Amino acid sequence: MKKPIPYLASLFILASCILPAYGQSSLAGNMKYTWAGGLNACQFCAIDLDLDGLNDLLIFDRHGNRKLTFINQGGSGQVNYRYAPEYEALLPEMQEWVITADYNCDGKMDIFTYGYGGVRVFRNTSAGSLSFHLQTDLLKSWYYTGYVGILVTSADYPAIADVDGDGDLDLLTFFGLGSYMEYHKNLSMEKFGNCDSLDYRLTDHCWGKFKESEGGNRITLNAVCPYAISNDLVTADGFSPPKHTGSTLLASDLNGDGLTDLVVGDVDFPNLIALTNGGTRDSALMVSQDTLFPSYDRNIRLFSFPALSYVDLDNDGVKDLVVSPFDPSYYNAENTKSCWFYKNNGSNTNPQFIFQTENLFQSEMLDFGSGSNPVGADLNGDGLQDIITGNYGYYDSSEYHGGYLQSYFTSSLAWIKNTGSTASPSFELGTSDLANASRLKVHGLYPAFYDLNNDGITDLLCGNEDGSLVFYQGKGDSAGIPVYGSPQKNYQQIKTDAFSAPQLFDLDRDGLVDLVIGRQNGTMVYYRNTGSAGNPVFTLGRDSLGKVDVTNHNLSYFGYCTPYFFRNKNLTYLLAGSEEGKMHLFSHIDGNLNGRFTEIDSLNSLIGISGDSLRIGWRASGFLAHLSDPLYYDMVCGNFSGGLNYFTKGRIPGIQEPQPDETALRLKVFPNPAGREITISILKNNNSNFEPSGISREPCLLRIYNSIGRELIRKDYVPGSAIATASLPPGMYIAVLSFPSSSMEARGKFLLTGTPEP
Repeated sequence: MKKPIPYLASLFILASCILPAYGQSSLAGNMKYTWAGGLNACQFCAIDLDLDGLNDLLIFDRHGNRKLTFINQGGSGQVNYRYAPEYEALLPEMQEWVITADYNCDGKMDIFTYGYGGVRVFRNTSAGSLSFHLQTDLLKSWYYTGYVGILVTSADYPAIADVDGDGDLDLLTFFGLGSYMEYHKNLSMEKFGNCDSLDYRLTDHCWGKFKESEGGNRITLNAVCPYAISNDLVTADGFSPPKHTGSTLLASDLNGDGLTDLVVGDVDFPNLIALTNGGTRDSALMVSQDTLFPSYDRNIRLFSFPALSYVDLDNDGVKDLVVSPFDPSYYNAENTKSCWFYKNNGSNTNPQFIFQTENLFQSEMLDFGSGSNPVGADLNGDGLQDIITGNYGYYDSSEYHGGYLQSYFTSSLAWIKNTGSTASPSFELGTSDLANASRLKVHGLYPAFYDLNNDGITDLLCGNEDGSLVFYQGKGDSAGIPVYGSPQKNYQQIKTDAFSAPQLFDLDRDGLVDLVIGRQNGTMVYYRNTGSAGNPVFTLGRDSLGKVDVTNHNLSYFGYCTPYFFRNKNLTYLLAGSEEGKMHLFSHIDGNLNGRFTEIDSLNSLIGISGDSLRIGWRASGFLAHLSDPLYYDMVCGNFSGGLNYFTKGRIPGIQEPQPDETALRLKVFPNPAGREITISILKNNNSNFEPSGISREPCLLRIYNSIGRELIRKDYVPGSAIATASLPPGMYIAVLSFPSSSMEARGKFLLTGTPEP
């Protein structure tokens, strides 16, 4: 069982990690990596992709086992990369985690990755073009009586480094059932006089002489090793090893004394612990620990389970630090500010890490948290297809219940407006919270659009995690942004399997729009419209439409079918997204709604591209539209990493974000952290006071919510006056002020400690 951490300590951790309300996506004009697909839980690896002698960058996102490749274009001291997806297909398939390291000293980075409960190794065989050879499916070590596969679980990130300083690469990992560090020494130099072999032997079952607590991240130094190695056998007299739950490791000299130190991260916890080695190269002994690593600047507080990448990003010859979540659960990790970059102002063996940004690369791509679900629709009636993206949710906050970590996410809809032309699309962010859908406080919003009441205005229908539908009636627009009425939940009492993904489409060609809903189980259900054009009545037609099931049962229990029906040359086709990341294409639909649709392999030809280039990522969804060419389609896809991919025969369009409104409002809560009372003032985004015609001094409606969106206080409030908060328990809160004489609203977050402020 995961041990609880002290309450005030957990409170401090939460305070340092909570995002602004609803986790707005960080967009910027002329983004460099607009359509790269988003980032969630990543490892950053140096590797020469174009074989020019300069290390480029592989970013591996374990949320979907996605490989993203970037060519290094920076000079000394510059972080400057070009997204180059053409190299992704040349890399081997990788799972869960990746480490690049040159194990055979030939100057080329080899690849270590997870496989079969252990480590797979691919040798870099590049000569003229990038290539790899599977060196071993399971890295083995001599365990007492024979060679056995080194146990590294999918929840562990091992350290691969020259621990003893002899020139070959050793391996450190936690014992599979316990809290002690195994040291697997590479005997390549001792046996063969060179470093080109992977010949391991377990030489220390308790390397560093420390112990990690059962199910937690507390470190005990000078721990007595319960294991004794005698006659090549391991014994643990009277010792019952605890269950190991998962850790991340970085082995490197952190203080310039020539000894290998260690940084440890742990599942469910947001911090890293640095251990200082005060022993010798042959007998490691951890003598001190730093629970606030890196102590130079901005300690790591990143939910959940941070992992470290040590790589020279800015071409100054010194390795920098990137920290990102490693949590194997898709529903615990920060997902919009999850790539923390620390520049190393020291040396490789005596680093000084200075914080730079918490969204490295993320800030330069479309990223909508987790689980992006894009659809196409012309929302502003200009004849151009816009992109509307739902999501599983933006990370909001985390807390511990009974010692277990629970994270909270809020789903919303983003409208990406097409401001180009029928032959040259261009996009800008219209709003990141269309219809104020974030107020539903649900997960997995999937939008569909159609004028259901025949009033000339497009309406909105949303599926979500619980399988029901939410209807928003279109009301026109305000300042160029579509406006919708209040949400009507449980639309027509329709409820399917979890994660309903609706599409409104006249499937039976009777002139009335029908309803198709994709489901988590990989199938679709069909509701025929038995009503009228202005008053649809959706009646169950087929529970397993087309006998389609996009579930790959070798990979998952679920399929997460996301349907997109379309007509090409007056024939109906189905594009269906899936859990495994494949976009399926089906034909033989017209006149066959009671039969089985036929899956075909023609998607690339519809888009006008060749080769195996449709690499999307786990839980793919998407749509086709003639965005740039009347003959070929463009395809826009989302994935669980929260971003978008754009596939086209033509030019990849750019995206712009409008300049921020300096008159927009926000709240300043003082003091923060607070004790038994607070006061609230109102500021513009440009930090100037907000006082037009005395509005800031008139009574406002104040609402205070806790970290999971429960309203705790609702009252009239005059800005600048004191509010008693003694009745609220310690925690993080959201304050919302609404103004009676306008539609303006302002928000702010604050922390209550439950004790009087000094």
